[in-house]
Amino acid sequence: MYLIKVKGVAKIPDYVQLRDDSFTLLAYFRVDRPDKSLEKIGLGDKLSYIMAIVRDLPFGQIKKIEL
Repeated sequence: MYLIKVKGVAKIPDYVQLRDDSFTLLAYFRVDRPDKSLEKIGLGDKLSYIMAIVRDLPFGQIKKIEL
């Protein structure tokens, strides 16, 4: 899977895209509210692991992760 952190502008908040190996969008969620989106795709138990990576990830970069 791939994580992409997108910088928001003005009133639009920062977002994270979670994509599979075919680069299909699996989840698109706000950095400050990941709970429902990750639960919906069955990754609620990986929340802390994913958010730890997101915190350290610079905006606009793609990070490959193994779940």
